[in-house]
Amino acid sequence: MDRRSLIRNAGIAGVLATGIAPAVHAQPAIRWRLASSFPKSLDTLYGGAEVFAARVKAMSGGRFEISTHAAGELMPAFGVVDGVQQGTVEVAHTAPYYFFGKNECFALGCAIPFGLNSRQMTAWMYEGNGLKLMRDFYAQYNIVNFPGGNTGAQMGGWYRKEIKTAADIKGLKFRVGGFAGKVIERMGGVPQNIPGGEIYQALEKGTIDAAEWIGPYDDLKLGFNKVAPYYYYPGWWEGGPELDIFINDKAFNSLSPENKAIVQSAASEAHLVMQSRYDARNPGALKQLVAAGTKLRPFSNDLMNEAFKQSMSLYEEIGTKNADWKKIYADYSRFRADQNLWFRFTEASFDRFMQSQKL
Repeated sequence: MDRRSLIRNAGIAGVLATGIAPAVHAQPAIRWRLASSFPKSLDTLYGGAEVFAARVKAMSGGRFEISTHAAGELMPAFGVVDGVQQGTVEVAHTAPYYFFGKNECFALGCAIPFGLNSRQMTAWMYEGNGLKLMRDFYAQYNIVNFPGGNTGAQMGGWYRKEIKTAADIKGLKFRVGGFAGKVIERMGGVPQNIPGGEIYQALEKGTIDAAEWIGPYDDLKLGFNKVAPYYYYPGWWEGGPELDIFINDKAFNSLSPENKAIVQSAASEAHLVMQSRYDARNPGALKQLVAAGTKLRPFSNDLMNEAFKQSMSLYEEIGTKNADWKKIYADYSRFRADQNLWFRFTEASFDRFMQSQKL
């Protein structure tokens, strides 16, 4: 009797009794490495990679493991895109706008000045054309992208002196993330692109005059309030910055449909968890900063209006030189207009009323 007939007629108990085991085709174990652009001390940012890796392992029953590595362990913070593109690592977790020097469109996958807020960015990605447009763009770099977190609207940074008008930006040596530096430069400032782990020393030594990072929770941990007294808001260049999980396209395409679904689901969970953590932890951290003497200041209307004007002019200029930007930004800006119309009547009105109650 052949093996198939034996199994069909005798059942599993009978097969085991004969000592003939059925053939088992176990999936081979998968081991990937993830390079983060962030230090482990920033648990909310670096933690996004950890959430992603933990969920992949859990959903695969341990058959698919991703080891996570902080900035500098496998490669520099700003080397992760090259690492994924070249296949040195399978995955990176980063803020895409760090790489606007390769192409300005990287910023559209993260945040641009006066862009989408976090909910709008998620909507554009998942229900608008964002994910398709950005995947088409990232394919040039051998990357398949997944939204992998959002900080929510950020603060405007730490300053050694007060910034009262747009004129005060002139000559300011300002550590500002990614693409926003282009606008600061147009306003007369001197942007500096420095990894998070190096900002404190630069601000303390006076190498820079001001620095922005994210918001109260991370800023408190990094101690910026000890070296700069003024804390401005809002971070008009980061209304809803998305972090991404970048996967080498060959590595991703080699996965089974089941494992591709696991990756997608794990990335979505990491995306949700990150902003939940920031929203939960920022209020208490802000209270601590103010209690320690931090001077909260809003940016003036003069400064905001000038920054907006320069931003819109910049986007128009880039569109005349960069076909990818022209295509993606056209869709992005239409989506932003519709979202702002809707939020004006709902979210914004509700928020203004609730905040006025001081509950």
